[in-house]
Amino acid sequence: MVIRDLCKILVIISLSAYSSLSQAPPPPANSTCNDVFVSYTYNRGRPIPPFDTTNQAYRFESTVTVLNNGRDELKSWRVYVGFRYRELLSSATNAVLADGTPLPAFVGNGTEFVGFPETDLKTAIDTAGDYTQMEDRVELVGTQFGVGDPGIPMPNNLTLVNDGYTCPAATTKGNEMYLCCTRNNVSSRPDNNLEDNFLPRQDGDVIIMYDVTSTYDDYYWAQVNISNHNPLGRLDNWKLSWEWMREEFIYAMKGAYPSVVDTGDCIYGQQGQNYQKMDFSQALSCEKLPTIIDLPPSSENDTNLGLFPLCCRNGTILSPTMDPSKSFSVFQMQVFKMPPDLNRSLLIPPQNWKISGTFNSDFECGPPIRVSPSQFPDANGLPSKRSAVASWQVVCNITHFKHQSPKCCVSFSAFYNDSVVPCSTCACGCSTNPSQTCSANETALLLKYSTLLLPFENRTKEALEWARIKRRTVPNPLPCGDNCGVSINWHVLSDYRGGWNARISLFNWDDNVFADWFAAVQLDKVTPGFEKFYSFNGSVLPESNNTLFMQGLPHLNYLLAERDGDNPRKDPRVPGMQQSVISFTKKNIPGINVAGGDGFPTKVIFNGEECALPAIRPSSGHKTNAAPFAFVIVLALLFIH
Repeated sequence: MVIRDLCKILVIISLSAYSSLSQAPPPPANSTCNDVFVSYTYNRGRPIPPFDTTNQAYRFESTVTVLNNGRDELKSWRVYVGFRYRELLSSATNAVLADGTPLPAFVGNGTEFVGFPETDLKTAIDTAGDYTQMEDRVELVGTQFGVGDPGIPMPNNLTLVNDGYTCPAATTKGNEMYLCCTRNNVSSRPDNNLEDNFLPRQDGDVIIMYDVTSTYDDYYWAQVNISNHNPLGRLDNWKLSWEWMREEFIYAMKGAYPSVVDTGDCIYGQQGQNYQKMDFSQALSCEKLPTIIDLPPSSENDTNLGLFPLCCRNGTILSPTMDPSKSFSVFQMQVFKMPPDLNRSLLIPPQNWKISGTFNSDFECGPPIRVSPSQFPDANGLPSKRSAVASWQVVCNITHFKHQSPKCCVSFSAFYNDSVVPCSTCACGCSTNPSQTCSANETALLLKYSTLLLPFENRTKEALEWARIKRRTVPNPLPCGDNCGVSINWHVLSDYRGGWNARISLFNWDDNVFADWFAAVQLDKVTPGFEKFYSFNGSVLPESNNTLFMQGLPHLNYLLAERDGDNPRKDPRVPGMQQSVISFTKKNIPGINVAGGDGFPTKVIFNGEECALPAIRPSSGHKTNAAPFAFVIVLALLFIH
């Protein structure tokens, strides 16, 4: 009896074991991927205060996995996650945001992650299947809105961003989304040479090189090179910032300086405990997010801060089209490290780079990418080159936001019409709550030529009188001003059988002088007929067939600031001005209609900023030659004065 019961138990156990084996879970999705496997897994979530049935916030915890199952090392991995529930990301392990935004950050429109501090994923072949070197797991914690249990807030897209890989649409199963990306050109393993071990250098509007030139156990020297690669871009009073991720601090610098010198975070922080014998009164910056500024030319020979090549230009980086020798800025700094990084071969660059200027577009900078070591001329003048210990490249590109207003505007006029089409109403923005004395929506009033020389606040009387003479309706309230610090007038001066002439006038209504200014105009059809500038240095922009580039003559390349009139009590303020006539030929360019629009630019740029254009051009219904001539006489008298 006992034996029979024992046999029954054994049979039941055997059947249970067989049933368990027959229902074994399927192999993981990454087991069938022989290249780069990427996945997003939603782990858990819960509602968080404040509790609101119409707009409830939820904590979410997710994991992004990047696994290299291929034959080639994955350099500087980048993964895009298409968040879509107004997510606010609070923390991320083993990665940072590619656009340099520090956490917490809004990522509800999707975001790109890059590996940090480890950026590269080695192969199973090279590591004998060591997943710690083949795989990165990014643990995400953040807030999303509107998706509670039993819903799962999954992204709408997931992909590997690295060049050279093709990714299919991601597969979603429950709380996991995954895909397998394949290398485009699978070839034999590359030879072991210097260039093959690094990603190729990229191009962009502004390139920042972070070159470690010497290294020791507890500190290193780095050289930072900011170079402008945009033919129509520039930086004025540049400010450069980044985020230290390993408690580093700046002890000394040459060629630049922190905007705030503060070592309090070191004295009272971990740095002070680790470097107890250090005199922190000599250190420069212990900020986690330091901002660096250029030095003035007067510091060029300063024994402590200057005496460094290519520094001390007051933050001005010119267009390479204008002057290649002044299209970059360089400085050097001594960076102290903290445990556990006290190893001369362990070098980690700062992250989340940002650069800006006073009269410049916004830039979006990518992460630092390890590239082949930079090479520099020998300091002793020998015909040899010195290599950096390690180099990283940061690529920054101009970005335009919808809410961003222009900083300059354009007015149009012509010899065949005695009215000027002024800069548009609120061309450079208006207050969100404009006063009742002006309208942000009404079209700007046409003006006579001489009125262009008056500040907007002094134009009302003349504008109203001109409207009365021309019998034009005047809105109430009147249109608001353009609110631009710089305005440019483009005037078609003449049009004849063999050619035509234009005049460009620049007005500075700001309190700051524009030194080494430049401008560019895009003329879609007539640029091949360009002959010469009479008062500027100008030419057709290289590698372009529709853009003219211009700057002031040597020693005259200053657009002066607005100044008081001769009698400040009664005379209006006078703008800084520069102007030049431009001549064109019509030879071998058939079908040009100057008055019909070909004689007016479709884009105008001043100091790298695109200016607002008026919505209309002067009509050819009221021909006159007297007004333009009088305008030239007025300008000439002002210049003589």
